[in-house]
Amino acid sequence: MNITVLAVGTKMPRWVDDAVNEYAKRFGRDIQYTLKEIKPEKRGAGINANQGMVAEEKRIMENIPNNAFLVVLDERGKAPTSVELSEYLNTWQQNGEHVCFVIGGADGMTDALKQQARLMLRLSSLTLPHGMVRVLLTEQLYRAVSILHNHPYHRE
Repeated sequence: MNITVLAVGTKMPRWVDDAVNEYAKRFGRDIQYTLKEIKPEKRGAGINANQGMVAEEKRIMENIPNNAFLVVLDERGKAPTSVELSEYLNTWQQNGEHVCFVIGGADGMTDALKQQARLMLRLSSLTLPHGMVRVLLTEQLYRAVSILHNHPYHRE
C-alpha cells in the first residue's frame, strides 16, 4: 500500500524529521510511506492569506498522486479513534488505494481543495504546530498498521 503525506512547510526542526523517520521506517515492506514537503507561499509584500493558500493549493494539486484517495486534515474533519483509523486503512488497503494525506499551511487550505477530499480528518481539537502534526499523523498511521497486524504496540 502507498501512503503519501503532502505537508506545506519546509525546514522543520530536527526532532520532527527524526520522529517522522523513526515511525516511517517501522512500517515495513507492506507500506510505502512518502512525506513530501510543499513550499509555503511567503506572506506580505502584497500577498494576503487567501492568495497564499491559492498558491499553495496549486503546489499541492501538482503533487497528489494520480487517482489517490485524498484525505485532508482539517479542524472540522472527523476525529477517528486509532481503531477507526486502522479500519479506514484496512479498507483502503483492500481496495488497492494510494492514500494521500494533506497537511495545509499556516493559514489552512482553500475550500476548493477541501471539497476535492474524499475524507476530512482531524487529529485533535487543539491547535497543533505543523511539525507536531507530521509526527502525530505518522505515528497514528503506524499505530493503525500495528493494530491490523495484532502487534502489541497498541494497547486498549
